Parts: sequence; C-alpha cells; structure tokens
Amino acid sequence: MENPATPDAAPTESEATEVASEAPAHPADSSTLKLPEAEAAELAQLQELARSYAIGTSFAGWDGSERTVSAGTLRLLLAALGVEAGSPEATRKALSRHEDDAWRRPLPPVVVLQEGQQPQIPVNAPEGDTVTVRLRAEDGTDLALDATSAETRPIDGMAVTRTAFDLPGGLDLGWHTLHAQVGDAAHECSVVVTPRRLATGPGPGDARSWGLMAQLYSVRSTRSWGLGDYADLADLAAFSGNQLGAGFLLVNPMHATAPLPPVEPSPYLPTTRRFFHPMYLRIEDIPEMGYLPAQDRATVEELAAARQEENSNAELLDRDGTYAAKLEALNLLFRVPLSLARQQQFEAYCAEQGQGLEDFALWCALSEELDPDAPEWEQASHPGTPFAMQQRSRLAERIRFHSWLQWLCDGQLESAQRAAEAAGMPIGVVHDLAVGVQGAGADAWTLQHVLMNGVTVGAPPDMFNQQGQNWAQPPWHPDRLAAAGYVPFRDMLRNILRHAGGIRIDHILGLFRLWCIPAGRDPVEGAYLNYDHEALIGILALEAQRANAVVVGEDLGTFEPWVRDYLAQRGIFGTSILWFERNEGRPLSPEEYRQQCLTSVNTHDLPPTAGYLAHEHVALREKLGLLGRPVEEEREADAEDQEAVLSLVRSRGLLTDEAAAGPDAVQHTVEALYSFVAQTPSSLLGVALVDAVGERRTQNQPGTSDEYPNWRIPLAGPDGKAVRLEDLPGNPRVAALASAVLAPAPNAPESPAPASRA
Repeated sequence: MENPATPDAAPTESEATEVASEAPAHPADSSTLKLPEAEAAELAQLQELARSYAIGTSFAGWDGSERTVSAGTLRLLLAALGVEAGSPEATRKALSRHEDDAWRRPLPPVVVLQEGQQPQIPVNAPEGDTVTVRLRAEDGTDLALDATSAETRPIDGMAVTRTAFDLPGGLDLGWHTLHAQVGDAAHECSVVVTPRRLATGPGPGDARSWGLMAQLYSVRSTRSWGLGDYADLADLAAFSGNQLGAGFLLVNPMHATAPLPPVEPSPYLPTTRRFFHPMYLRIEDIPEMGYLPAQDRATVEELAAARQEENSNAELLDRDGTYAAKLEALNLLFRVPLSLARQQQFEAYCAEQGQGLEDFALWCALSEELDPDAPEWEQASHPGTPFAMQQRSRLAERIRFHSWLQWLCDGQLESAQRAAEAAGMPIGVVHDLAVGVQGAGADAWTLQHVLMNGVTVGAPPDMFNQQGQNWAQPPWHPDRLAAAGYVPFRDMLRNILRHAGGIRIDHILGLFRLWCIPAGRDPVEGAYLNYDHEALIGILALEAQRANAVVVGEDLGTFEPWVRDYLAQRGIFGTSILWFERNEGRPLSPEEYRQQCLTSVNTHDLPPTAGYLAHEHVALREKLGLLGRPVEEEREADAEDQEAVLSLVRSRGLLTDEAAAGPDAVQHTVEALYSFVAQTPSSLLGVALVDAVGERRTQNQPGTSDEYPNWRIPLAGPDGKAVRLEDLPGNPRVAALASAVLAPAPNAPESPAPASRA
C-alpha cells in the first residue's frame, strides 16, 4: 500500500487511498507531449527495454490519469540493474542482448513451481556437447531426467542447442537441486516446489480466531526495564490465551537495529529483517545470571532497579536508556562460561544460522568501533574484502558476543511461543515483517549482492503526500535475488518463523512491485519495478507451510485488483480495517467482508479508537501542518465518514441512542464497533490493545519523523496513567472487548469479491 508513512520509517498501514479532483503535474509525465518522430521512436525502444527488465513505463496517478515515466528515470533504473542505456545505440544493443540472455546460461538461475506442475527445464550447451541431467531431491534421492526436445540457434557467433528436460511429477514440497553435466562442466540450480495453496489458516468451516494486536515495546510489566520485552510477550500471550480465550497475539516487528544506542524508534526501519533486537531480552531470564560474581550481580540489580522506575512513566519511552543498561548487563553476563549443554546448544545454533549470522555479527562488531562515515568502511565495503576478513580474526570475541545475543533472542522467543501454545492458542505469536531495511545497515552490507545500489523504495504521489515518499530503503535486485536462488529471502523468513504461529507481511504489494526512486531524484520521478511474485509468494507459502504458520498480507491502499484474488488463491489472508472498508463511499455491511482476512477496527497508524472518535487525528494533523484543506472541512468530512459507519452499527442494534449519549458513551461505542466486526465472516479478528485499555494517544503519525514522537508512546489508560501487564487481568475494558469479539460468526456464505476503495 502506498501510504503516508513516516519519512524515516517503512510503510505500515494508512487511511484508504482517496481520489482527488485535481492533482499536481507529474514531472515524469510526458503523455501529453508531442515528440518528434525520431525521439518518439527512441523513447519507444527505451520503454521496450525497460519493460523487458520488468520496469513499468507508466502508472495510474492518484487522480486516475495515466502517467508516463520519463526517459531519464528509465535510464537510471536500468543502470541500477546493470543495463547500459545511455544512448539510442546502447539501448538497441542492450535490447538485442537481452533477447538471447536466457540462451547464454546453461541453466535457469532457479526454478520455482507449484506442486503438481511438471515444467520442462531448458539446458543450453554448445552444439554437439553431451548433456545429462539429474535431480537430487531434498531427501537425497536421485532422479534422472529425460530429454524431450531440442532446438539450435546462433548465439554470439556460436551454435547453441537448447534441450528440454521433463521434471518428474509428484515431487514433494521443498528445496531440490538440479544437476546438469554439459560436456566437462557441471552446473546446478535450485528447484523449489511450493504449495498451490497455504493450508495453515482457518477456513470457512473452521472456528474463527481472535487476538490482541500490540506494540510490544509499549507493554511493560513491573519487571520490565522500561520497555516491553520477550518475557512480557510470553506473559501477554499466556494471559490473553488463558483468561481471554485469544487465539493469537500480533506484535510489531522485532528486527534488530544498531548494535549501540541511539536506537531507531521505528520498528519498520530496521538494520536487518532476519535477526532480532537484543533490546527486548529479559536479562533476569538468562541462565548465566545465577553464576555472576557478586559484584557483577549487584551491578545488574542496580541497573534493573533504575530502569524499572520507568515502568510507571506514561510520558515517553526511553529506548536508548534501556538498551544502554541492558548492553552493560549483557557484557557482564557474556563473561560467564556456558555450561557444557548450553555451549553445545549455542554452537548448534551458530552452525544452523551459518554465514548469515557470522556476517551480521561482524557488521555489529565493526559498527561498535566505526562511525558510519569512518574511512575504514571503504576498506570493509563488503564482508569479503581483505580488510573485513582481517577484522574477523581481530574481532572474533565481539563476533561471538553478537552471535550469542541472537541465540539468547532465539531462546526467549521460543519460550514466548511455547507460552502461547500452553495457553491454548491455536496460532500463538504472529510476527510482523517490515518492508525493507536501512540503506546503511547490516542487511544493506551483508546482502548487497542481491540489493540494488543507487535506488531507494518509496511511494508515488497520493492524496496524503502530493510529492510522493522516499523510505530510503534499498530494494531487492530481481535478477540477482533469483540468481541467488532466493536463499536470502528464504533465510529471512525461516528465522522469523522459527518460533512463530504466523507472520504479517507489511505492504505485501512489495512482493509484486515496488516504487523505485533513482538516487538524487524526487519521489515523483520513480517507477514501479515488478518482481516474480509467483516465486516470492510461493516461497513464502512453502516456508509458512513448513512452520505451520498463518500468513496475513497487509493489502490496504492502492493495488491492482487481481492481487487480492491471487493472494486468496494461494491461501494468504488479507487485511480489513473497519473505517476503510467501503464500496463507492458506502461502508460495507458485515456480510460483505472477506472470510480469508484479519479484520479489525483499528490500526497503529490511526489514534486508538477512543481518540479517533474524538477526531484527534484531525487535530494532530492540523497541528503538524499535514492537512491539505481547512481544518473545518477536514473535521466535517471525518465526522460524515464516522457517522456513516456508526449509523450502520446502530442499524444492527449494536449501539443504542441512550448508550451513545450516556456517561460511558465512548466505551459503549468502541465495544459496539468490535461487536460489528464480530458479525463479519472473517476468520481472524484483531483487537488493538490500546482500545482494550482506553488509550487515546496516537502511536504513529504518518508523514512525520521528529515532529511527533512516533513509536515512543507507552501503554496508558484514559486517565493518562501507565497500564502495566499486571493491570490487565482486572481491567473491565479488556474483558468487555474480548467478550465483544468472542460472539460467534454468523453462518454467512463466502464473502463477495472485495470492492475497490474510493
């Protein structure tokens, strides 16, 4: 979803895209210009080349008009993909070469198929060379493949024969390897068999599941160090499962950021998406605490006591203070030798994570010593430089430290998922996957061979940001990611799903296309880069199937209509937010909602529902200068939108006039809204924890960074006092919202195809 996310954060969720009657002129729009014939021919050829590399040459503007991407943008994006198109002659050569590129490779870079499919695998060899092909299945079985057809054509002055080999039917799901012997040379590529449809989520005839949606850092207990942590995650899961009957707990991304403070506040702008944040570790749950020397133990206890004073503070969270204190304690704990059993477990974890963990830990160790602009980074431009290899030896102990931190995170996340399962949750903890990473972070360094250089991801102009957005995140390089067999993508998913019952994919449209902006250009001068969604969604489904995890795609905002249908066919759940579900301006009735969907009243990019009903998002946007029209008009339009929804809620008998006008009107209205979504056929229902405690403050205001303290608001009640985990069991608001969504879903047929949003 192209949305008004904060400039320093990846997109999360936003209000539905609105259509405006007037739009600013797009600098890249040449659709209205009459070009000379020769220039038009050159542009047409450049556009053909761009399309051959999956670059969109036009897009629909937010006013509904078709926009043409400029030639300059196309050339820069092609250059970022490694394609020279700086002149008409270069464009012609690149186009001619690209047509035959597939014939120059002995094997495809990777083959991703759905179970039951039997595609032919092309193997290219110099004419006359002997070719034999076998498939090594994931279980070690070898299968010989038969050739079915062959054709020959001249490539670069040499005759090349392409032989087609049939894959055997009935291949198991998984990662297999194709081996081809071409003359004296051996080649191989991965063959990934993915599910036709992910079968892990509740279907139309299954019991629905509901869960709390929480920003973990904001949810503190008396034992927290000023921020919610992995132990709080386990306790929140146990409470909501045992006492409330919840089936899952959806939390913010817990990806790692910098190894030292200051800490990036946005969980949607991490340094890595594969590894987790040690800031969330519960220090007291680390077994080596029991073996600390007395003086060190006293130091840790003093640190804990100082940080725990913050747990009652309802103002702003202090990530830097918490992380600094925890790192001091962790460095003391790291000195304690591991027991034999734990040493073996640690070594097994490191071996399983392999080079990816080693490189991430090296980046952390280097980042502890070097400023981002330090000249030494030029010598350590990637993990394989001689300088970087020398540092591996010198920094071996710090590399071990950062690997140890990840092992601790892994263990505490495992405990949290076990607590959820023990509480009877059929799904358990659902993790959130951010869209991308920081441009100068760990993934950008360790995975630069599969990321694009000189390009960042963002969004084209929309109603909320007429200049477009730049999220400052490097996108995947489509061809290089495929050449790597999609292993970096797979490894990221596997690590997140190790101890999870589900995963939410923020901006799942990014697995289909991303708005890419050349370096130094404004966001409006970007273009869409398309990805092999069949491969990416297939691998996502495969890894989720193996982890027995539900997948929820955040599919709000602007997207091509067929995307939702495709995701539904592959078993990926969608996302519906009550305020945004409309058909030609009319709020959808419950029966019109999707079954295969996570439906909720609220999102973390809006104020909690109590604040939303009071139009606090309008007041805040006015204060910050984010409104595109007079505040009176904005407030009036917002009141009309809310009334349309509330009128529908009242028509269902869920909110009486007396309740809506009484002293507890806000609480009754919030409960009625959740009762309304409980009448939908959606198999997954989400309850925002901020709504369950009566919080009013916005967690994140899209379109801002330092203007508003995004992602720094602790959980508090309507009285402004901090709400801690221990306060939840006796909170009547929490119980009331749980009761509202526990109402059984009506016996409704499959919901109709989703209407487009206006």
